[in-house]
Amino acid sequence: MKRILVALVALMACLGTVRAQKIAYVNTETLLAEIPAYVAAQNQLDALSDKYKAAIETELGKIETLYQSYQSSKGSMTAAQRQNAENEIISKERVVQEKQKIYFGEDGIMAKKAEELLAPIQKQVDKAIADVAKMGGYDLVIDLAAMQGVVYKNEALDVTQFVLVRYRENQK
Repeated sequence: MKRILVALVALMACLGTVRAQKIAYVNTETLLAEIPAYVAAQNQLDALSDKYKAAIETELGKIETLYQSYQSSKGSMTAAQRQNAENEIISKERVVQEKQKIYFGEDGIMAKKAEELLAPIQKQVDKAIADVAKMGGYDLVIDLAAMQGVVYKNEALDVTQFVLVRYRENQK
């Protein structure tokens, strides 16, 4: 009997400290697609990326032509000439790899440009999400765009449109 009473008191104490958490979700993909500044920045990044990809492809085409030329004439080359041609091809490939790293690497031009263009927008979106969370009394707001494997979502918990409205209000 004493154990049951102690267990009951412990259960009541736990129930008193546990409160229901209010949770919502937002889909930042949907949200960002509705923000003209984000769409414009993304288009600018895509154009820059296409420019750099074209430059890399041009260089790779030149290397491929050089390699084909080497393959067709290597039978008539001396060992030293073959070695020089191979070294030239390898050197050009390394230059292209370095350019790819400069353009598309972790600290490359594209990463820096994306940070420059998108970070201010993301900061404003984060502020709008925080504002909606505070106004709605939400303890947790989950980004569905960042989550994989969501198999069910209650549409009543979607605050994406509220965040978009708040974002637009903050822009005024």
